[in-house]
Amino acid sequence: MALRGVWQLQKFIVSYCNWAAAVENNRASMESELPVFKEKNPQLEVVTELIHGQHPHLKAFYMIVMRITENKNERVICVKNMDPEDVLHHAMRLSNASERKVIKLRIRHVTKRPSVQGTWTTALQF
Repeated sequence: MALRGVWQLQKFIVSYCNWAAAVENNRASMESELPVFKEKNPQLEVVTELIHGQHPHLKAFYMIVMRITENKNERVICVKNMDPEDVLHHAMRLSNASERKVIKLRIRHVTKRPSVQGTWTTALQF
């Protein structure tokens, strides 16, 4: 995802273990789907990392946005026992996302001109 013409995802690390038996699908996805993902995203630095004794996971590093409360700029998704298509789907979701978290609005209706009379409720007495 690009925000004001700047790609938010900077680095993408694909970590997997070649020792575990459950990693056969993930190894196949590394060999078949990862080169296609690299070609589709030339602006992105894609790194494969061999880790021993851990479940395979995808780690995405986003641009650092200076905030007062939170300064984390990474997301991690575990892809244990997933098909190569599912791994590619999660990789595309991480590349299309931004670092910003979805926040819930505190009020249901947002307006520039709120009512002078106040909000209507069923408890009003006439």
